[in-house]
Amino acid sequence: MKLTKTDKLILESYASMLTGLSAYLGSAYEISLHSLEDYQHSVIKILNGYHSGRHIGAPITDLALNMLTRIQEDSDIDLGSYYAYNTINRSGERLKSSTIPIYGENNKIIGLICINFYLDSPLSEILESLSAKKEAPELNEHFSANVNDTIMNLVSEAKNQVMFNSSIPAVNRNKALIEVLYEQGVFNMKDSVLQVAEILGISRNTVYLHLRNIKEKNK
Repeated sequence: MKLTKTDKLILESYASMLTGLSAYLGSAYEISLHSLEDYQHSVIKILNGYHSGRHIGAPITDLALNMLTRIQEDSDIDLGSYYAYNTINRSGERLKSSTIPIYGENNKIIGLICINFYLDSPLSEILESLSAKKEAPELNEHFSANVNDTIMNLVSEAKNQVMFNSSIPAVNRNKALIEVLYEQGVFNMKDSVLQVAEILGISRNTVYLHLRNIKEKNK
């Protein structure tokens, strides 16, 4: 199969994503990214490949090839489909696996993501992946039900930063609030200017004025 430039860019974007996914899931998971341009050297990214001894340039597995054939022949399958299954490798290790097709231009399958969870991994290894990483920062995150709640939470946090900062004169606090919210990306959301103005009790024109000044300063 000949991949287009767009197809290759799509696969590259998955390669970056899988690095983060592997860091999140932990070392008990082997994750591989396959390009279907060359079945003999299909693996273009692999995380924790020591489990199987594979590396970049390894061929597609027989089972992955079988799954690909099933996906391609199933006319009822949709673009969000995947196959999850249990398997045993040649070493007798038990795996919980998933094969996920990647679609490129013209809805053709251009690659596969294969995720293998090694069920016989030491319990300490699995528990480590479930616990908080020591090197990772602890951040607060609000899981809002809608965008209005998200903006409300961000404005509230910005107020905590600005209103209790004695170095910011009272006359400049709204400007400082707008700058904090701008840096957080709040104004990339639809109707955010109107909602921020309502919460702060100022006009939309005042918000726009501060935003223009901030953008001019950042040029």
